Amino acid sequence: MQSYLLAVDRFNAAVGKLFAWSIVVLTFVIVYEVASRRIMGAPTTWAFDASYMLYGLLFMMAGAYTLSRNGHVRGDFLYRQWRPRTQAGLDLSLYILFFFPGILAMVYAGWVFFDLSYQTGETSSFSPDGLKLWPFKLVIPVTGVLMTLQGVVEVMRCVICLRTGDWPQRLSDVEETEQLILAEAAANKVAVDPSKIELDEAKI
Repeated sequence: MQSYLLAVDRFNAAVGKLFAWSIVVLTFVIVYEVASRRIMGAPTTWAFDASYMLYGLLFMMAGAYTLSRNGHVRGDFLYRQWRPRTQAGLDLSLYILFFFPGILAMVYAGWVFFDLSYQTGETSSFSPDGLKLWPFKLVIPVTGVLMTLQGVVEVMRCVICLRTGDWPQRLSDVEETEQLILAEAAANKVAVDPSKIELDEAKI
């Protein structure tokens, strides 16, 4: 079971890291557009479309990766104070009531948008070149499928935690500053107020 959970984590992490390179392409596009406009006096007719498509690609394809790392936003100042079983019970309820209905609706609607765009040869109306939109819209249902796959894994983690009282192992490659501070405080047996950490991070 655990090997399956970690395998899905690795797959979605690989997808997220692969598409993270789109930020490099996006940077190149923006730099080229600025240089072309300011230095050569010849702005491109495609950079605007390419920039929002690349940013959308980065944002969408990183969703399942972020979920695999438990990195989506939640009310941590309350959540972290609860026992693992309480956390798992709340998470499981939210996945069933909100996550899966929303994600499955996104898959369905995204496929309809993509199919219509592909069948009609839809192009962007924001630039003279009118880049094809169907590849960009295909990202919507693909992201939904990846999120659904990772959501199933997260539900399984919730069930395991409800049974054992502890969260199963999760892959990680980054850690938030507050987690490092809390871990260091625990090692040194120092009491730390999590709300103060959040306030300090907000000042930074």
